[in-house]
Amino acid sequence: MWRDRWFVLGVVGAALSCLACLTPVVVVILGALGLGAWSGHLDVVLLVALVVSAGLVLYRYRIARRRTS
Repeated sequence: MWRDRWFVLGVVGAALSCLACLTPVVVVILGALGLGAWSGHLDVVLLVALVVSAGLVLYRYRIARRRTS
């Protein structure tokens, strides 16, 4: 299962999406760069990325479990 690239991609994507906890830091950085208008959409994008990545992990995990059973 650990050689399944889609599973690994889903785990990495979910881990990176968990950076939503750092959203306040990103808002400050975007504000300092003059891109503060983009900060209103960060939570929506990060939440969708987390859900898609977690769904990919669950899907590939089920496929891998079915092959071994």
